[in-house]
Amino acid sequence: MTMGKWLMIIGVIVLLAGAALQFAPWLVNWFGKLPGDLRLGSGNTRVFIPITSMILLSIILTIVVNLFRH
Repeated sequence: MTMGKWLMIIGVIVLLAGAALQFAPWLVNWFGKLPGDLRLGSGNTRVFIPITSMILLSIILTIVVNLFRH
């Protein structure tokens, strides 16, 4: 595929993700609330590390990409 086609595909994916966040925010409410996601706080400082959510997202994206490649 050419660079232009990849950019159009990425643009459509970003558009769909933005529409999902705007019109159906409940689709991503699970993100950051899974067991294993770290929330650390002390005073005015807060650190959020979504370890489990990112592993799950990586697995899902790997499966989707492999389905389209073959």
